[in-house]
Order: sequence, then C-alpha cells, then structure tokens
Amino acid sequence: MAGPRVVIIGAGVVGAALADEISARGWTEVTVVDQGPLPATGGSSSHAPGLVFQTNPSKTMTELARYTVEKFCSLDVDGKPCFLQVGGLEVATTPERLAELHRRHGWITAWGIEARLLTPDECVEQHPLVNRDRVLGGLLVPTDGLAKAVLAVEAQIRRATERGVAFLPRHEVLDVLQADGRVTGVRTDQGDLAADIVVCCAGIWGPRIARMVGMNLPLTPLGHQLAWTGPVPALAGQTEEAVRPILRHQDADLYYRDRFDGIGIGYYGHRPMPISADDILSVDEADQMPSVLKFTEEDFEDAWTETQSLLPATREAKVEEGINGLFSFTTDGYPLLGESPDVKGFWVAEAVWVTHSAGVGRAVAEWLVDGHCSTFDLHECDVNRFEPHQLAPEYVLARDCQNFVEVYDILHPLQPSGKPRPIRTSPFHARQQEHGAFFLEANGWERPQWYEANAGLVEGRSIPTPNDWAARYWSPIVGAEAQVTRETVAMYDMTALKRLEVSGPGAADFLEGLVTGKVAKSVGSVTYTLLLDHDGGIRSDITVARLARDLFQVGANGNLDLDWFARRLPAWGHRPAVAGGGTVQVRDITPGTCCIGLWGPLAREVLQPLTDEDFSNDGLKYFRAKRAYIGSVPVTAMRLSYVGELGWELYTTADQGAKLWDTLWQAVEPLGGIVAGRGAFNSLRLEKGYRSFGTDMTYEHDPYEAGVGFAVKLDKGDFVGKAALERRKGEVRRRLSCLTIDDPRAVVMGKEPVYDGERAVGYVTSAAYGYTVGKGIAYAWLPAELAVPGTAVQIGYFDERVEAVVAEEPLFDPAMSRLRG
Repeated sequence: MAGPRVVIIGAGVVGAALADEISARGWTEVTVVDQGPLPATGGSSSHAPGLVFQTNPSKTMTELARYTVEKFCSLDVDGKPCFLQVGGLEVATTPERLAELHRRHGWITAWGIEARLLTPDECVEQHPLVNRDRVLGGLLVPTDGLAKAVLAVEAQIRRATERGVAFLPRHEVLDVLQADGRVTGVRTDQGDLAADIVVCCAGIWGPRIARMVGMNLPLTPLGHQLAWTGPVPALAGQTEEAVRPILRHQDADLYYRDRFDGIGIGYYGHRPMPISADDILSVDEADQMPSVLKFTEEDFEDAWTETQSLLPATREAKVEEGINGLFSFTTDGYPLLGESPDVKGFWVAEAVWVTHSAGVGRAVAEWLVDGHCSTFDLHECDVNRFEPHQLAPEYVLARDCQNFVEVYDILHPLQPSGKPRPIRTSPFHARQQEHGAFFLEANGWERPQWYEANAGLVEGRSIPTPNDWAARYWSPIVGAEAQVTRETVAMYDMTALKRLEVSGPGAADFLEGLVTGKVAKSVGSVTYTLLLDHDGGIRSDITVARLARDLFQVGANGNLDLDWFARRLPAWGHRPAVAGGGTVQVRDITPGTCCIGLWGPLAREVLQPLTDEDFSNDGLKYFRAKRAYIGSVPVTAMRLSYVGELGWELYTTADQGAKLWDTLWQAVEPLGGIVAGRGAFNSLRLEKGYRSFGTDMTYEHDPYEAGVGFAVKLDKGDFVGKAALERRKGEVRRRLSCLTIDDPRAVVMGKEPVYDGERAVGYVTSAAYGYTVGKGIAYAWLPAELAVPGTAVQIGYFDERVEAVVAEEPLFDPAMSRLRG
C-alpha cells in the first residue's frame, strides 16, 4: 500500500474515475464507499442518457470532456465498449441559432477539436430522421458520442480494484470525522473508516455530505425530463444501439439519441424542478432509484409536439416511458472542485456530469498527488471561487434554476445575470444612477458600463459602430468616454476589484515567499507582481502596496487569491497565525472600502487643489502610495493607472465614499472631465497592453509566455514556483500577442480561433475597439514563431474570417511618458 489513507464518498462516474486515476499514480490505500449497489449506485450516473458533446465556451470544460472521450474509448467491460463514438450533431432551425453554431464551431476549433459546419442536406445525410424543411444547417463533431456511464463505472472500478482500491457498496455515510481542523475519517452505518483525506463525489447528495464539515456547496439537484419512445417503424431492424449521431435541437431545448429501434428524448424546456439534497429518497425507499423522480407528462407535451416536427418518423411511435432525472446545477455552470477552506483534508469533486467525469477524475488526482493540477486550468472550477453572497441559499436556488433554464440559450458574453439583483452596490451607486449608468454585474457588484449623461459627447467624434453581435450591451458613449479620458480626465469606479490586507510583523516575509517580485521595500512602494503555482503557472497577478512597516494592501483578482494566501499562513486556515514569532493576518477589506480611479492628463489639476499633500511628480512618483486627505476625506492614494494615463487609485472607507465622489466631481466637471464606465476602461487597458487574469492568462501559462516576465525577480529569495520558472524560462513556445484589425466593424469578442492560412493556431482572449489608436484590438495566444510583429493572421468570427496583424505592444504611449509625467 502507498500514499495517505483516502476515502472517496460516492462510487458513481466521478468517484470511480478518481479511484482509477489516483491509484494509477501510486496512491492505493484508497476506499470508496457508496450507499447503493455497484456499479449502478442509484445516483445521476445510473440514469444518465450519456450524451457527450465536447463543445463549450470554456477551454477547460472542453478539455475535460476531450479526456473523458479519449479514456472512455479505451475502456470496455468483457468486450462491451464504454463509449459509442457516433459523433455529435447540433442543428439550427432559426437564423440566430445558425449564427450561434458558427460561433460554437469557432470555440471547438479554437480548443483544437475537429468539427465542421453542415448544410441542411448534409444534416439529413448524417441523421436521416431529421426534417430537411426544418433545418438551416448544423455543426458536426465526429469524436462526440454516447458514454455508457454504468459500464464506465464498472470498468474503472475493475482497474482500481486490481491496484488495491477497496469498494464498499451499501455503506451509508453518517458523518465525516474531524479533529483539530482536519479530517480523521468517515463514519458509516457499517462502522468507521480512518482517513487522512476524504473526497466527496456524492453528486446530488453533495450538499448534505459537505454540511458534515460545515461546508456550504452552491449546488441544487434539479429534475430533467428524459423520455424513451417505443419502436419507430423507420428504425425497424436496427440491431446496434446507436448508429446516428447524438442530436441537439437547442432552439427547442431538446436532445436525442438512438436506442436500437427507439429514440431517447431529453428536454430542458420545462419549468425548473429543484429539490433539496435532504429530500432525496434513500436507495431502499426509492421505487426505481433515488435520482429518478416520477415523469410529469404535462411538462413534456411541447417537447413531444416539437419532436414530431423535427423528426417526422416519430409520429408513428409513442412515448412509452420517461423519468424526471436529477442532475446537479451550480450558480455559474461549472463544477465544484477542491479542498474545504476550513477543514484540511476534506475535498469535493461535485456538480460533474458524465461528459467531464474522467477529466475531473484526472484533474483531482493530480491535484491531490502532486499538489497542483498540471493538465487542466481549474480556476473556473475551484470550489473556493465564490464570494460570501454567492453561497446564500436564496442566491444559489435562483441562479441554479436560471442556469437550468438557460442551458441551451444563446448567451452573449456581456449578458447581465438574472435575479437576484442588485446585490452589491458601491457607495457611488446613487450618484451613478443620477448620471444614467448602464449597469452590468461583476462578482455581485453593480458596475457601470457607460453613462447616458455622456451621450452629448458622441457628436462630432469618430466612433465606429461594431457588428451586430459586438453592438449588444454597447453604446457609442463607450467610445466617447474612452477618448475624453485621454483628452481631459475621468472618474472610474474601481470598487469591484478585490482588496486584501496582509498585516503583522511577519507580513513582509510571508509575502516575499509567495510573490515573484520584491515587495519588502520602503513604505509607500507599490509592486506589480505574480502569484505562481509550483509548476510556474500564473495563479494571479496582483499589486502589493506597503502602507506601513507591517501593513500591506493587495489588489487581488478574487476570492481564490484570498484562499491562496490563507492556506499558506503558518497555521493553516482563515484566521490569524503565528509566523516566526510574529503574527501574520490576511483580511478581505473589500466590503468596507471603495475606490475611484482618477485618470487623464488633467488628473493632477483636479487633485492637487483638493489636498495639502504634494501630488507633483516628485511628491508621489509612479508606483508609489501615500495617505492623504482629499478635502475632508482620508484616502490611500496609489499612483497606478490601468488605462495608461496620469492618475491615481483613491481608496477610502465605504462610509465616506459618496463624499469622495462629490468632492472629486465638483473639481472634475469644470475641467470638462467625466465619469466613465467599464467599456471605456477595457478599451483603454488593451491599448496599453495590460493583461487581465482569468481571460488573457491563467494557470496554464507562465510569465514569459504571457509577456509579464518583467514582474519576476529571479535574483530574490525563494518563492513558490521559482524553481519551475528557472526551468521554463528558455522554453517559450507560445506567446500572448497583440493583434490589430483595420476593419472598424470587425470587433471580435474573445475565444475565437486564430488561423494561419487554413490552420487554426491559437485563440483570442480579450478584444475591444481602440478608440485612440483607431483600430480593433485582440489579444491572442499564438505559437512563438508566429508571434512576430507584422505577421498576418485571420480570426474566425462566426462565418467570417477577419484579417489581423501581429503588432508591437503597447499600442499607446510605449515610452510611458503620459503615465510618468
């Protein structure tokens, strides 16, 4: 036996995959428990229809699905295959859906999977039951297909068992045992099992298990209709289970699969049917299985009518059986993976569908064994990504149900979230409403995208209108706000950005061991630096301001940064800790503070008359901070600018935010300045070449690839990821590159494929129109040999190819004269 003692709760498709993957890496002191029989345990895996469509706007989710397909294709049980690779076909019955299929083709191509767009005739060739008169086109992914979930569970159980993993069916988990802040075992109705690590793979029961360690999982089981027809005369004599591609008719929230001479029909168009994990029947109480609820025929009527229209051959058949099957939904549509923030050794791998199951098994196994996941970028999936309000029961239920309703909807990248809203408002909210703010949401914050009060600024300016898709949630006011920022001065609400406070006598040493730059500098210093994982991948980019000898303010990217710091405190957990004889404390100060970015060539003319402090170039240099009074408001002023203009980030407490806004606005308005929104901000930051973590660079990228190697100081002491960086520095094979687009209407949105001739070579990350430089801007990952200024490439945008060229960066003020003046 090798490795720590691991207990996996749940032997469905995720638990079985994890047991297989973790034992293959040498950890074999593993026990898997499930309340049900094996291999059909009674959870979602046992009734899942098995359709695996790999296309997803998330690169990570596509890669998890691709690995699942590859692994399942290699598995069988006594000669019976675990995957039927019949392909996946999505059809469009409206012009809007046809355009969406072109966008989806762009995603799957960008992520490196073969796919092709089909004409209506080609759709019928692939799936002869489809009504030619209904379809306008289709998208075919040949490697998609049907996962035989129960067989895949059995195959992976067999492999893990051969390596020494124990599987215990009919063991109901009653409690997760813990002592001194870490797990010690699992209590079942058949006795206790000692454990160093417990992984919850309980699926729809996940919230109930997680509560045993005080963990709140934002997961809701929802009923989803699945029906089976009787024999379809047109399929008479079909002896193979599936010969046609799995089929999606997303315009009507429907999908289809073969089952010999009948058809399976899945439907998302009905009302949400949530159920509490506590109300799910036990294995012995359920008539069929716990994850199967009674079929509600009235909810299926529209689905059957539409099915008979799209697949006319079904008019000669009947729906003979059906279920309302329970599946897990989350507030943002992504899985819940990772370790509890409070109880060491308790991990979750939850809200994972069959499509991504083997990939998740591999990801979590790597994470556990190696301390990080090297195959997949998991920042979207980390269970610790949520802000506190995102764990509120009301929020979780509302957003989970919304995600069920929208599962097949055409969603714009900027489309606002639904209820509940508003949740978080800055102290400036009332003032912003007075200026006619158009709000979008960021981590629950209401954040202005532009202000209708600036509509008069559009007249006389050259502000091109983008294409129809890019023009959604856009206004020409965005362009005017961007230009005025460069001409005079603008106020930006930066409150939504995460702010952490690191304090105590050990704070400097603590930070030095985690970041790539030198932050233990003079009081008033501000440093742009990186957090890395052990393999050198970028965990986050942050700013660290030293406000006193033992006090630092960190400008972070989200709750994962707080979690990263907290876990590395000398005494693990979200609490004060003793480090080298001194206390180190990490605290989220975002809710009690606010921030205004005051930027533009006239920023000093606004600020200096309002304060007795010296805000001249010598009085506060670029990337320095100091405390001051702006009027009667105490602020922490940092001379930073993510729009590439002279100015400051001005922080104060939330109770004085409105006063700060009014004080500044009274000085800004007479100089022709404005308040400006996120649309302008994004355009300006791309002109300046500033990266956005989570979009432009993620865990899978290192600093040298991402163009932020300047933030790495290898001549300092040791820090997390340093050894890996020293190995990777000379192996840059891809680069984040700036592309410019001359066509003013061809504003791309991100995630589109980039082509060198007919070969897809990369993908777009961030994009916007540059209202100062007069060009479209798209940052994209390209092979190093193509990331050369002057190289011509094309961007796949819906059904078009947009001409672009690699450019020197930054596009605006490369000498930094405006920032440093």
